[in-house]
This record gives sequence, structure tokens and C-alpha cells, in this order.
Amino acid sequence: MNDFFKYTLATITGILIFGLIVGLICVISLIGMAASDSATAQVKSNSVFVLNLNGTIDERASDDFGILSMLAGSDMTVMGLDDILSSIEKAKENEDIKGIYIESGAVSFDSYATVQSLRDALADFKKSGKWIIAYGDVYAQSAYWLASIADQVYLNQTGEIDLKGLGMKAEYDTGLLEKLGIHYQAVRVGKYKSYVESKTRRDMSPEDREQRMAYMQGVWDRMVKDIAESRKITPEALNQLVNDSILAFADQQDYIKAKLVDKLLYPEEIKQVIKKKLGIEEDDDINQLSLTDMISVKSNKREDGDKIAIYYAVGEITDENLSSITGSDGIVGKPVSEDLRKLADDEDVKAVVLRVNSPGGSAIASEQIAHAIQLLKAKKPVVVSMGGVAASGGYMISCGADYIYTEPTTITGSIGIFGLVPNVTGLVTDKLGITFDDISTNRYTNYMENIVLSNNNADELNFMQNYVSRGYDTFITIVANGRKMEKEQVHEVAQGRVWLATDALGIKLVDQIGSLDDAVKKAAELAKVQEYYTATYPAKANWMEQLLEENKGGSYLDSELRNILGDQYESWVFLRTINKRNKLQARLPFSTRVE
Repeated sequence: MNDFFKYTLATITGILIFGLIVGLICVISLIGMAASDSATAQVKSNSVFVLNLNGTIDERASDDFGILSMLAGSDMTVMGLDDILSSIEKAKENEDIKGIYIESGAVSFDSYATVQSLRDALADFKKSGKWIIAYGDVYAQSAYWLASIADQVYLNQTGEIDLKGLGMKAEYDTGLLEKLGIHYQAVRVGKYKSYVESKTRRDMSPEDREQRMAYMQGVWDRMVKDIAESRKITPEALNQLVNDSILAFADQQDYIKAKLVDKLLYPEEIKQVIKKKLGIEEDDDINQLSLTDMISVKSNKREDGDKIAIYYAVGEITDENLSSITGSDGIVGKPVSEDLRKLADDEDVKAVVLRVNSPGGSAIASEQIAHAIQLLKAKKPVVVSMGGVAASGGYMISCGADYIYTEPTTITGSIGIFGLVPNVTGLVTDKLGITFDDISTNRYTNYMENIVLSNNNADELNFMQNYVSRGYDTFITIVANGRKMEKEQVHEVAQGRVWLATDALGIKLVDQIGSLDDAVKKAAELAKVQEYYTATYPAKANWMEQLLEENKGGSYLDSELRNILGDQYESWVFLRTINKRNKLQARLPFSTRVE
């Protein structure tokens, strides 16, 4: 018996020691990963920057591209637009980097404006006299738009180009909800505020169709113009090509005849093309720099002079942090407002550029942030740079700036408010037979229960409509004050309507089409500073913070859910968290993510 306990104790001790050793190895490995990421990458002579487009490209990404994703063996890479733009700029400046090789894969972009920003940066890179080559097995539409800026575009011998035009298919759940005995009660201001229609209609309203079509046509015209100019064909010929056939099913030789690609190559052949560009022998190795390498390459920009802050306001606007459910911190009203107050009090910061990429969300949190921006603006210049979308609440927090820049394909406007509350009486009472009775000290004590569980709720809905109407009046007042317009002028272009940036320019919702760099230059001009450098806020989490957050199911699960749910992701998140959201919502009616 003594031997049994002795051997058992020895086994348990061995397991514990083994677990401790494995844990230490994991920690050391993670520290090594973090250290290697932070080290400055050395650029060899005659190098090429390899931009592998595979995964998702968002406004910002964590420094390590997702530790949990790597440990889980996921091939889902999340890249930051800010990192890619910075890397392209560094590649342009560095004499040892001779060109960029774009390898197109299964890539998803945050928005069309993200593609436009990358394309513009690559066009600027070419002005340095350096070359760009693109290659892909399959080019999805947005990926081809981006790749077409290259000097030469190559395709796999059996590859395809899925150029087909733009469209949206909206889903309407009203019929299903009726079968379940549920109907949504919507209160809104603005005939174009169509978010509620997926739960209250069976088809697209004329107003929603109008705004969606105007946006899609505007973006498509821009894509066609860019592709046609780069490939030296006419927009008319390109549109005709797309109208006459399904290009994804075309013979590969047809792509060459249409001038969409320069040559068909197998993967090993593209290496020889790059070697020829670099002027090296066939047997020589190519000096390559990945995006991770480029992030670690030291920039030539000097960090002296006055500081200009770039504050990233990215994601949905909420009253509280929903990251444990949505996988993204988003724009949380109180913390963001506090950050802006700190920037206002920071004497080292001479101006602030607010980079907004948000479909909106809580009207209350949006108003809080808009107020904080006014306090900030009273002390120093504030310039807004709009990303893929700055609509509804995203526009509310933007409109008070001294100056607004926007990308050509940014979605903006959507100045409107709505409330959406389900009524489940048909399900709970009529189908399940559950009934309710109540007591209360006052007439409207149980107003929310009546809205959800009673058909006799006209008074409550009337109060809610008045509440929404006041919210809309507050919204257009904020816009009128910020844009120096009359409220009547704002109302004419508001009513929830979504605007493409180029159209928004003509109705005074924005000041100029331009990039984030343009916004920084404007901020420096308004602050009257000559020598300056930029600092980004809020700071990205360090590797340990990222690991702890991702172990809560954050960005890794978020990426996986986006893959599974596709266009339905935003709707699922909204319904999943509806009980945590403010009654007043100022948000965009559709997703902006594209492939």
C-alpha cells in the first residue's frame, strides 16, 4: 500500500512539473513572439515588399494580428489599414525596396473606401518610379479593383476574375416573425431611415431603394473609371463586358483579350518575373519583406516638432462595452468622451484628427461624444477624416469639427433616429397561452412591459414617437450648429438618407475629398505649426492584454462569426445585444463590408 501511494504521488508530481515546464515554454515563446515583433526589421539591398491579401482588412488591427488565432491554427488574418498604408509609405521611402508584389487571395475589406485608400497609396507609390506587380489565383471584385493599379496584372492559368457589378440583397424577416407571432413596433423620424424595414416590411421601400441605388451606382462608376484608366480601356467597354457575360465563368484567354490581365502564369513562373524585375539570376533568392516585417521597419519620418494626435473612433457607438459579445470594443460613449477631454487638456497636443469609421449606434452616446468634441474644439483645432463609413451617429460625432475630409466612396449622412421594439403577444399569449396581469402605483409604471407584451399600447408608442422626434431635432440641431446651416436646410438633406461622399460634398455635409494625410496637413495648418509629428490614440493593447482579451472570445470569435454569418453578422449582433442597447438608435441600415 505504501508503494501505491508513493508511485501515485510521484506520478502526480511528474504531471505537475511537466505542466509547469510546458507553461513556461509557452510563456517564453509568447515573449519571444512579442520581442521579435517589436524589433526593428533590417531591409536587405534589392528587396521586394510582398503584400499578401488574405483575410480581412479593417481600419486598425492588433500589433500581433491575433495571438489566439495563431495558436488556434486559424488562417484568418486581420490586417490594419493603418499598418498597410504606413508600410507602403515606408517602402516608397526606402531605397533598398525596389517594388511591391501583391498576391491576391480570399480577402475581405472593411468597406469600399478601404480599397480606395489602399489603391490611392499604391498609385502614390508608383510616382516614386518603383514597380508594382499583382498576381492571383482568383480575383474577387474589390481585390481586382485594387490589383488593377499594378504595372502588370497576372492570373493563374486556371484562375478567374469575378467582376460583375455591385448589388445588395436585403433580407426581410416580417413573414417569419408573423408565423412566430412576433411583430416589431418601429418609431422613426426620416423616410430614408430604413434600418427598421427588415422587421416591418416584406420588401424594399422606394426611399430605401433610391438611396441604396445612388450609393451603389456611385461606387461602381468610381471602380469602373479607376480600372479603365489603369488597364487602358474605356469605361463603356468595361461595362459592356460585365453586362454581356458572367466573367467568373469566362475562358482565361478572354481576360487577356479584354486587357484585364497581361499574362497567365503558374505560381512558380511569377517568381521569375519578380527576379527579372530585380535584375537577379534565376537561381538567386528573392529578398522579401512581409507586412509584419514592414511594420517593424523604421520609418524615415522624424518625430520632432509639435504633436498632432490622430484619434481612431472605429466601430459601433454604444453606451457600454459590448466586446465580450461582439468581439470589438467599438466606440463606447463615456471612455471616448474622457479620452477627448484628456486630449483637450494635453498641452503637448496642438491639434486633433478624428479618424471616424462608424455606422453609428446609440444616439445618447453619440451626443455625449459630439459634446466632448465641442469642448476639445474650443481649445485646439479638430479635423475629421472619414473612413469607410461615418453615418448616422458616426456623422453626429463628426459634424462639429473645424473641417471634414472624406474618402470618395465613404458612406455618410443618414441623419435620423429610430426606435425598434418587438411585441411578442402573438407568440406568448396567442400561441403559448401565457397570460399576464399586473399591479402598479402609476399609469405608466410598466410601460416597457406593455410595449412588448400588450396590443393595447398606443399611448406608450405615442410617447416613444415623441421621444424619437426630440432626438431627431437634437440631431439636426447639432448638425446645423456644426456645419453652419439652418435647421431647415439640414432637414432637407437628412430624414435618414445615406449619401455617397461625392454627393455629400455638394450639400455641405463634408468639406473636401481627401485622405487621412490630407486631414493631418489641414490640422497642422489650422494649428499654425510648421514642424510636427503624429501620435495615434487610443494606444493599441500590448501582447499580453491582447492575449487576455482574446481568451475571452474577442477578436478570434468575431472573425469566425463574420465568416459564418457574412452579411447577416451585423443584424445578428444587434439582435443578440438589443437588451443592452439604448432605446434611441442612430445607425446605418446596411453593412459596408465587401469582398
